[in-house]
Amino acid sequence: MKGIAIGLSNNSKEILKRLKKTEFVKEIYIAGSSKDDGKRNELVQVQKPREILLKKWSEIDLIIFIGSIAASIRIINSFLTSKDQDPGVIVIDNKCTRIVPLIGLHQSNTQNIACQIANLLGGEIIETNNSNNQSFLKLDAFGNQWGWERSGNIEDWSKLVIKQAKNEKIFCKQLFGNSLWKTSESGEIINQVNEKELEKPDSTFHVSIFKNHETTWHPPVLWVGIGCERNTSKELIANSLNNLLESRNLSQHSIAGLATVDIKKDEKGILELAEEKNLPIKFFSKEDLSTIIVPNPSNVVEKEIGTPSVAEASCLLAAGKESKLLEEKRIFKNQSGAATIAVAESKHQYNPTHGEIHIIGSGPGDISFLTSNAKKALSKCTVWIGYKMYLDLIKPLKRSDQVLIESKLTQEKERCIKAIQLAEEGIKVALISSGESGFYGMAGLLLELLQKIKKEYRPSFEVHPGISSVQLAAALSGAPLMNDFCSISLSDKLTPWSLIERRIEGALLGDFVIALFNPQSMERNWQLKSVIDQCLKSRLANTPVLIARQVGRENQSKKFFTLNTIPFEEIDMLSIIIIGNSQTTLIDEIFLTPRGYLQN
Repeated sequence: MKGIAIGLSNNSKEILKRLKKTEFVKEIYIAGSSKDDGKRNELVQVQKPREILLKKWSEIDLIIFIGSIAASIRIINSFLTSKDQDPGVIVIDNKCTRIVPLIGLHQSNTQNIACQIANLLGGEIIETNNSNNQSFLKLDAFGNQWGWERSGNIEDWSKLVIKQAKNEKIFCKQLFGNSLWKTSESGEIINQVNEKELEKPDSTFHVSIFKNHETTWHPPVLWVGIGCERNTSKELIANSLNNLLESRNLSQHSIAGLATVDIKKDEKGILELAEEKNLPIKFFSKEDLSTIIVPNPSNVVEKEIGTPSVAEASCLLAAGKESKLLEEKRIFKNQSGAATIAVAESKHQYNPTHGEIHIIGSGPGDISFLTSNAKKALSKCTVWIGYKMYLDLIKPLKRSDQVLIESKLTQEKERCIKAIQLAEEGIKVALISSGESGFYGMAGLLLELLQKIKKEYRPSFEVHPGISSVQLAAALSGAPLMNDFCSISLSDKLTPWSLIERRIEGALLGDFVIALFNPQSMERNWQLKSVIDQCLKSRLANTPVLIARQVGRENQSKKFFTLNTIPFEEIDMLSIIIIGNSQTTLIDEIFLTPRGYLQN
């Protein structure tokens, strides 16, 4: 993202600096005199807005103005050409209370960026376009969210958008790529065309690998297998591929990647082609290629390389299970070498460099505990995956074009695998944990699974911290965690009980305040008492204890006890227990572990 932010008055400096810390803005400017304001290490560059745009307009993706809408429009008016070519424009007022996506609401993704900025900075987004007001699918932009590329001229897409704005029926014919978008509120409005129905060309867009339609989104599902003589030129390989695709009306936009035998890892022509088209290459050993049944095996290739097929076998292997050979191998030759090309269609699209996984801690319950950073990430993601109860808590933040995938409480691994699969397809995914995702949450399992994927094939990820239930429990009761503390889960489902006991012993030896998670369930009804008995051997019977239940939720409660008066029958998996150390006090229901400031 190449973005700039321009402040139209001195009051905008602090907002500019905050924007500079986001991934959307690389340079910040402020209108007015060209003189330095005298402050050292000042990030804001002082220039006139039109001078900035004269230099930057053609090379940037986004402009954010801090100031009035009227002034911003006057500044950009003479630069505007078409919404397909112009950068996106967002206007924010000086108090950061109103955020207006002004130009480029569709293809440049300005609206989504404005939502992320609103969630991050706390402002309210003001939207005026029909797509948002009526929960319409943004026909000429939504495919970007699903890892697709668009073809067709802007005029044809604009006609579709206008028809939609007039509440005319819009149709889609999709035979390829991920179809989860249809389950969104916006997607459900679109009428689906099956193979037997007649198309309505003026009102229909396609999701297809073919390029013979006027308005089409292209999912990356095609794998190109390449075999070639040593030192075959990039030009021959590229022209051969183009000829093959043209003959079948296949779109370049639907290519997921290239595939070949691993002895070609240094083949200059293939490497240059992949770099030029920004495509991944999958390399396979001759042993793996030999396991693939192909229609056109070659004795010559087997004798020279050790496998009867390179092009056909490699594209099928790259395309994965349930793939099919769409185009059998063709051989192309000229004075610069020889290339063999084949194409396979995968059941799943592949675009991992476009996909992202955002592991989000949703807080202990109420949506008010969700951090601004987490809200920003949620607005960025097309699909949210999580346990139904956690998704229900944050559902008010969901847009009509976003999709929820709900799962059961014990399906943590399945959730992570689904998130990775979708991110590999080029989709931005939010994986939801309650509380803090890296604290007994989903982050650990997700990262374990990502480590099993080769780095070059791995989608990017980011862990967004949340507020843990133990933090809220402590805040509700006072400040029991002011000095050193530890947290221990009493669930022995994944951790042996003998190890849990040693951890309790270590915490008692170090005089830590102890927070207990997962203290007791119907199946595990003896472990908590065993731990408390262990604590009573090292700590006084009147050591204060907090039992907080359902923190952050409607039935939230807190009760204070001592080690020898804990009501075990009232404790369940929704409870958090905090056991004080030798210094912890409970006075007038203020639960406190002093840090020692008053002793100094």
